[in-house]
Amino acid sequence: MEVQNKVIIITGASMGIGTATARVFAKAGAKLVLAARSADKLEAVAHGLPPQAETLIVPTDMTDQTQVRALIDQAYEHFGRIDILINNAGQALVGWVATVNPDHYRQIIELNMLGPLHGIQAVVPKMKEQGGGVIINISSSVSKMAIPGISTYASTKYALNGLSLTARNELAADNIRVVLFHPGQTATDFGKNALIEENMVNWRPDAASPMPAPDSAEAVAYKILEAAITEPAEMEMPIQG
Repeated sequence: MEVQNKVIIITGASMGIGTATARVFAKAGAKLVLAARSADKLEAVAHGLPPQAETLIVPTDMTDQTQVRALIDQAYEHFGRIDILINNAGQALVGWVATVNPDHYRQIIELNMLGPLHGIQAVVPKMKEQGGGVIINISSSVSKMAIPGISTYASTKYALNGLSLTARNELAADNIRVVLFHPGQTATDFGKNALIEENMVNWRPDAASPMPAPDSAEAVAYKILEAAITEPAEMEMPIQG
């Protein structure tokens, strides 16, 4: 889908990949709905966009189904349609399977798995009514790996993968195209906002399984734009040397 003059909802828009995606889509001429928990941070992101960008800010906790429904309703009432939903909000968890706090695991399940589900369930009726749309779910390259220490985070992305690929088949008849996007390691503050178990404070990934060089958030955002335009079932960032 060409994004010029299209209405794009971006969750997790207050930082990192979400902020970079807002900038890239704004430059491409999209109309933006920015969602995250912090209104102040969303305001700062909006002020950094090109002056001609049409932007609606909707502070939203993606773990709260009622708030997510309100996000979709406000976007639809304001712009009259929703062309693309980008489910980007997420949080990492660092901990061993044998000792991880189940409450911490439950917390990221609520955001990383149920957040996108809330978004999908709220936006699908609108997209059906208007004749179609695109849903882009942001997963992670770690869902293709088995790195000790981040198994719980990776497992939420494994689940999102299955949800997304199956939803693509289920919603095809309604002209709703679901895209699964896998960023790799990205140079953002995402890791600093991770939940880290006390016994993992000094943990680093095993040197025997090194991560590729990190991508910039802007590079990831341009790849998400490509995914929005080409609508593949899955897309990954190319591995950097």
